[in-house]
Amino acid sequence: MMEGKRTDGSGGHVKPAKSKKAKARYLLRLYVAGMTPRSTAAIQSVTEVCEEHLKGMCELEIVDLYQQPTLAKGEQIIAVPTLIKKLPLPLRRLIGDMANKEKLLVGLDLRSKDEPEKK
Repeated sequence: MMEGKRTDGSGGHVKPAKSKKAKARYLLRLYVAGMTPRSTAAIQSVTEVCEEHLKGMCELEIVDLYQQPTLAKGEQIIAVPTLIKKLPLPLRRLIGDMANKEKLLVGLDLRSKDEPEKK
């Protein structure tokens, strides 16, 4: 299971088993606006990518901007959903629909643009 912090007021917090083979720690922050269908779909999609491809190496923080609007200004969030990959560097921002998992994998540097999709 992936490690995650929810800062949307729900208080959920999940920690994974530590992996000794972890190459790099991923620190991801997903900004959403309320629990709309689009926000829920983004949370589900990003969570699935973390569980399938970053098991034990990922900390995902979900920030509901309705609950914490000041965080939008600090991170210069202009649209939601926005996923920010803080670590490992380089920092990346993915904005908009998170349903396309291949684009998420490329954006998180987990797959190159030229690498064929695994089925």
